[in-house]
Amino acid sequence: MEHYEMTVHEDHKSERLDKYLIVIETDWSRTQVQQWIKEERVQVNEKAVKANYKVQPGDVVKVDVPDPEPLDVEAEPMDLNIYYEDEDVLVVNKPRGMVVHPAPGHLAGTLVNGLMAHCDDLSGINGVMRPGIVHRIDKDTSGLLMVAKNDMAHESLVNQLVNKTVTRKYTALVHGIIPHDHGTIDAPIGRDKKDRQSMTVTRENGKHAVTHFEVKERFEDFTVVECQLETGRTHQIRVHMKYIGFPLAGDPKYGPKKTIDFNGQALHAGVLGFDHPRTGEYVEFKVPLPEDMKNLLDNLRNNH
Repeated sequence: MEHYEMTVHEDHKSERLDKYLIVIETDWSRTQVQQWIKEERVQVNEKAVKANYKVQPGDVVKVDVPDPEPLDVEAEPMDLNIYYEDEDVLVVNKPRGMVVHPAPGHLAGTLVNGLMAHCDDLSGINGVMRPGIVHRIDKDTSGLLMVAKNDMAHESLVNQLVNKTVTRKYTALVHGIIPHDHGTIDAPIGRDKKDRQSMTVTRENGKHAVTHFEVKERFEDFTVVECQLETGRTHQIRVHMKYIGFPLAGDPKYGPKKTIDFNGQALHAGVLGFDHPRTGEYVEFKVPLPEDMKNLLDNLRNNH
């Protein structure tokens, strides 16, 4: 069980307790929090209260988060595109449309199900739902992911992500014509208070986020950019490009209502580099654009 303690700040005066908790801890869902409040796992000033309790500045909120219940995640044979593999790490090219790891209510058809069938030695640090998963990419983003096959490799790769030494470059097609050839977006990202399913640039509960971009090609209404991640926040490239006024093409969540029909955002994780956990040697992998994205850019070139 994990214990959390927080003191309510002036900014959250008179906010409902359940809403306050999901704003402060963005990984918690409102349903989860309401269940914990019912089970009296949440106390305000040492007393159990209801979900609609209005928090006040100076209130001390304590939360006892129960250990997750194990769920059965089954191995499923899949035709995975394994780019590299040895005894410690595996690099896989994930197709667009595939979810990386299972979640309650969605236990099958994910990359993790396929990896479990492919090899029986994945690190257990992230628990039963995310074996071997060190970082992830969105369902509709294609490209390279590193997977840890043991706990030593997992810790090494996580430390490299924390220390910002992993190379992660993405090709993205965005709306509009970016006038400058390169730039850096340094803007904190957190859960959107108005829409809990989305992320946004926010100072209040945002975590440090930095994306570097370089223009590769310009079309009439679109620009192709290569984005390099310095940090890895949820939906980072999608949120940052929207923030500077050039949202991703085909993005149902952060793009404009009128966008291209691409069944998701035009975003591909094409370059991944890291220090090998065992040898310390830097390794880098590159994967070309998937056919659908290649065809999309070819069509834009032909109509340009």
